[in-house]
Amino acid sequence: MKRRVVDIHPHIIAPDTVKYPRAPLHGKQSTWSGERPATTEKLLDEMDGAGIAKAAIVQASTCYGFDNAYVADAVAAHPDRFTGVFSVDMAAADAPGRIRYWIDRNLSGLRLFTAGSTITGQAPGLGDPASFPAWDCAAELGLPVCVQMRIAGLPQLEVLLARYPGLPIIIDHLLNMPLDGGPPYAQADALFGLAAHPNVYLKLTPVIINRAREGKATPASFFTRVFSEFGAPRIAWGSNFPANAGSLKQLWQDSEQALSRAPESDLDWVFHKTAEHLYPALKEDH
Repeated sequence: MKRRVVDIHPHIIAPDTVKYPRAPLHGKQSTWSGERPATTEKLLDEMDGAGIAKAAIVQASTCYGFDNAYVADAVAAHPDRFTGVFSVDMAAADAPGRIRYWIDRNLSGLRLFTAGSTITGQAPGLGDPASFPAWDCAAELGLPVCVQMRIAGLPQLEVLLARYPGLPIIIDHLLNMPLDGGPPYAQADALFGLAAHPNVYLKLTPVIINRAREGKATPASFFTRVFSEFGAPRIAWGSNFPANAGSLKQLWQDSEQALSRAPESDLDWVFHKTAEHLYPALKEDH
């Protein structure tokens, strides 16, 4: 039986820079968005070639900042294939209003970009009280919030976890931490500690799969531990296409191979059921 697959972490970039102007966070555009952009149509072609049913398109913050128009337009054009994950300035006075605006445009998730290739280290402000009205709005709406961050941001995250124990919070790329020391993965103790919070979910992408192949690490040993600590219903797969180089089919097949030792029931959760729980628009009959 063919596996159902949904993707909760692809990006799209438009060729039209007038309708969709570049406005990257922190003023620096990501290399990938300039060198290998993928349009809405390209993503659909790649999904069809890879056998991926639906996707939650994640705002390309390193290209468009807080202007989520291209993601929203893609969802409007293809509601049978897409939902969207948007970004707002959480500390802005109008953040709750902006959240409701993008929700009204049928986007169904929120994302904070606080670390990555265009940021040195961990950006401050994740647990800033000025952002609490925005977080309160997300909690009121039951809006899943994914956070791209590093281990250095965990003290800020703990503030939010204490304040919003019922809000789904998804950790992008499993913190993109070094794993080269291998088992028992003491380098990942901080990540495993988050398993104590039942509202924390993990977004498993090629970023962390590549980390799990460095030094003494192996995907089999690392992801066995991750599945044991968190349970498959709290883990969802995302391709990171096209930020990770390669076709979507290649990224999907490589991810499937890296997780091949997991039970089929766990893989069903990782490759579609957890995603559908977090983003109901991704369900087969939606």
